[in-house]
Amino acid sequence: MRISVIGVGYLGAVHAAAMADLGHTVVGVDVDEAKIAALSEARAPFFEPGLPDLLASATASGRLRFTTDFAAVADADVHFVAVGTPQSADGDAADLRFVDAAFASLLEHVSPGDVIVGKSTVPVGTASRLAQVVAERAPGATLAWNPEFLREGFAVKDTVSPDRLVYGVPEGEAGARAARILDEVYASAVAAGTVAANAFLATKISFINAMAEIAEVTGADVTQLADAIGHDARIGRRFLNAGVGFGGGCLPKDIRAFSARARELGRGDSVRFLDEVDKINLRRRDRVVELVREECGGLEGVRVAVLGLAFKPHSDDIRDSPALDIAMRLADGGAVVTATDPEAIANARRRAPQLAFVESAAEAAAGADIVVLITEWPEFTGLDPEELGALVSHRVVVDGRNALDAERWRSAGWRFRGLGR
Repeated sequence: MRISVIGVGYLGAVHAAAMADLGHTVVGVDVDEAKIAALSEARAPFFEPGLPDLLASATASGRLRFTTDFAAVADADVHFVAVGTPQSADGDAADLRFVDAAFASLLEHVSPGDVIVGKSTVPVGTASRLAQVVAERAPGATLAWNPEFLREGFAVKDTVSPDRLVYGVPEGEAGARAARILDEVYASAVAAGTVAANAFLATKISFINAMAEIAEVTGADVTQLADAIGHDARIGRRFLNAGVGFGGGCLPKDIRAFSARARELGRGDSVRFLDEVDKINLRRRDRVVELVREECGGLEGVRVAVLGLAFKPHSDDIRDSPALDIAMRLADGGAVVTATDPEAIANARRRAPQLAFVESAAEAAAGADIVVLITEWPEFTGLDPEELGALVSHRVVVDGRNALDAERWRSAGWRFRGLGR
């Protein structure tokens, strides 16, 4: 099929490349000239495993191209809108200016029979509002919604082989036709039997972190609790890892926007628990700073090695990153912070120039009074405690992700502190 993708940031670039990889002819459109130039040269403007190879093969095949010219979408039959919906600067609601601008530009070039597909995460009621706009400005075109469930670090796999697909389509024949066209777009995924959730995942993560807060007082081990309740098939073990909590460009923003929209609809009480989910998540960051302060008798002048800056491993994304936030808080408290990350240093340096950045864990740990693991990259979880111990001034480690073997590190002479352990 002939497909256009409007907005080629993280979501759109991956989607465009994956659609081309599935055999479709794709044009990606964005107003950012630098981004378009990089993608046209098969250079990903962010780190995502597998994406550079996918871009290279797709552009070389001629099935994928990028442009700043919206008129290029006129040749497409299906148009995916994948622009960002950041949190508003003056509140918790989602900022829909980029979505509205994308639709305004796109609708000048669509034809009757075209299917416009929203990918962006938007508040309840947005699709209904935009459907009216489409009906007025592009009669005969149909609006559908196809939310994404990408995991950063696995976005290529999740797009090419998703574990679920969700369509929002209008009633009647127009909706049925849109669904058939989406089935054709995702033919290989549908053939595999795929198919639907951010607020619940955030709640699950914050639940185990609330249990970690209790475990720290009672002396219990939250990891054992997670293993026990994770055996229940109705619950499962995934997303039950206690630590510094979630971050990134989706979960924090989405639960806040969901709550804001519920309040607008007069149903704020129904999702009030999400406010506590958010608070629990942010408290875990405070706890890591407290642990460093406890272990070192304060922060002023303490040399801290921070391992991790991205909000999760296999990504260079620092949006609402617990790791970068903690590093900045430690520095603000007077600590001398040296931080490292396999992929996120460049992004972190632009956001936090007050920190010192090095290329390896060994460089970060040299002369450190305390080591703090905050992003569970394999490069960090696989460190040898004996070798690292020879570099530091004091063998003290705070495991912000409960990703290290506590007994192994203690046996190597380290004082070990974990969250909920």
